[in-house]
Amino acid sequence: MANNNSNFNSSLSVGGTNTAAATSNNRAADANANMATAASMSMNSTGNSKKVLLAGEGGEDELEDYETYVIVDIGANLTNKKFSRDLDSVVSRAQDAGVSKIMVSGTNIHSSKEALRLTRLYPGVLYSTAGVHPHEAKSWEDDTMEELRSLLQNQEVVAVGECGLDFNRNFSPQDVQVQAFEKQVELACSLKKPLVIHERDAHTEVMAVLEKYAGRLPATVIHCFTGDTATAKAYLSVGCYIGITGYVWKDKSSDGVRQILERGVLPLDRLLVETDAPFMYPNTRASKLPQHVKQALTERSLAFLQRYCTFQRNEPCSLPVTIEMIAAYMNKKPEQVALQTTFNAFKVFGLSS
Repeated sequence: MANNNSNFNSSLSVGGTNTAAATSNNRAADANANMATAASMSMNSTGNSKKVLLAGEGGEDELEDYETYVIVDIGANLTNKKFSRDLDSVVSRAQDAGVSKIMVSGTNIHSSKEALRLTRLYPGVLYSTAGVHPHEAKSWEDDTMEELRSLLQNQEVVAVGECGLDFNRNFSPQDVQVQAFEKQVELACSLKKPLVIHERDAHTEVMAVLEKYAGRLPATVIHCFTGDTATAKAYLSVGCYIGITGYVWKDKSSDGVRQILERGVLPLDRLLVETDAPFMYPNTRASKLPQHVKQALTERSLAFLQRYCTFQRNEPCSLPVTIEMIAAYMNKKPEQVALQTTFNAFKVFGLSS
């Protein structure tokens, strides 16, 4: 796979100016500006003002917000072949729905290069990650680390991942998964780039790796979280952010994602949102979805979901529905969830306006 895009390699590097090191050095200074940027983006969207509390390191700040949400989708698989024919329309619909920025997930060297290529087509809207997914760990080659390192020098590539462990499907041998995961955690630590982790049925093993690098870890995101309270608390205890998708409609377990949101286990300033498109379609018509959650869904958000998204192909434009479901479970205003998760994404990934 590393050789599939050999002619493309030279065009991926941005020499000298926009390096990972420069991004790392500026990340702390950018964090304060990002709060103002996220708020400003929200205030410029429409004209019906309300008030919303934004959680920050210094407490809660009262900010205005408006009917159209401003959201960041921190994980969409836009390199998937299901988007190959109409990506322009998919990105346009997302922006119309209020999804101002989308992070395109890389899952191997080829898709990471393709994700970077897409960011060049939609500058300032699409960003990307570079990594080797646990399903793809068996494809790791001698030059994979240097390929990843080269990709991560580009400013548009804002995180290492998806990487991690999946002991549910085991598409790659478990020992091979662990080796590839550790190498990528080490890379993220050395470059001070955020880390995006995929984990299924391997919480103990992932925690062992994270604890091994305690004190060195950059901002770390648990992508598409589907675990229980104990798992969420463990990840939060080592400083992780938790990514929630439309899966929240499906979970009705006594100790799953819904309960984590309802009981306040997951603080708003550690929450990120993502579609994982074309997967994780939020089925708002499901009988298992509580009535108070259905009633919280707005006509505008449902229109994007029902008009453009299906079980076979979810899109980033469905994200407002997920925001509203999360808000209903957390007993918060959706505007507050949208703005806070946007600020969190700007802070974690060093996004620009």
